[in-house]
Amino acid sequence: MPHNVVVLVGRILLSVMFILSGYPKLLDPSGTAGMIAGAGLPASTALAYLAGLFELVSGLFILVGFQTKITAYLLALFCVFTALVFHSGPINVPDFPEAANGLLTMFNGLMMMKNLTIAGGFLVLAAFGPGSISVDARRGAPVVA
Repeated sequence: MPHNVVVLVGRILLSVMFILSGYPKLLDPSGTAGMIAGAGLPASTALAYLAGLFELVSGLFILVGFQTKITAYLLALFCVFTALVFHSGPINVPDFPEAANGLLTMFNGLMMMKNLTIAGGFLVLAAFGPGSISVDARRGAPVVA
């Protein structure tokens, strides 16, 4: 399979989660706002809307390969930030059994590793570019062959 097709498939796979995660936050940010407030950050509803907008727009940019380098760097930072702020600690839901909290803590750790792994993918994309099947390529920006 030609490299540019592989890069396109990679961009599609990297973008889907952000598009499908960002859009619902714009429709109903309450769950995300609760997580943000629980992490002790201010203006949780406004930040939830901003996160949703960022995820949706940046996901679409990665999908089509527009401003790929800067978008990929920003998404890598976003993934590291969310891994450390929202997924690095234990979960302790009051009135949940200890085993349930343990399971939630394990899943939270997996989410942290997922975010860090995705950040690595975005760093590779930022370094090597979106390939020739991209808006950036049509605009004459440097891309991977």
